[in-house]
Amino acid sequence: EVLVSLARDGTKGQKVRAAGVLRNLAMNDDNRVAIAAAGGIEVLVSLARDGNEGQKEEAAGALWNLAHNDDNSVAIAAAGGIEVFVSLARDGNEGQKEEAAGALWN
Repeated sequence: EVLVSLARDGTKGQKVRAAGVLRNLAMNDDNRVAIAAAGGIEVLVSLARDGNEGQKEEAAGALWNLAHNDDNSVAIAAAGGIEVFVSLARDGNEGQKEEAAGALWN
């Protein structure tokens, strides 16, 4: 919950680092469920849509990892994630494109 809060309300740097830590934590099945339960999906979709370059890339990577859970994939789509991923895949920098394409693949 603390990391989700930092990703939502922290400074620019804190948001990047929090999204990066969430990205790493989301490689674990139990953590995927916990991050979603803490409201992380909505926060990360918002950050991937509206954040700065680094925030967008880290948030998209975290969402890619979260999408390995079927319930999370549905929640990401419901939060507007597909549109965000398409936009990043089309218009983002190379890192954003890679993360968004991976998330869409899931």
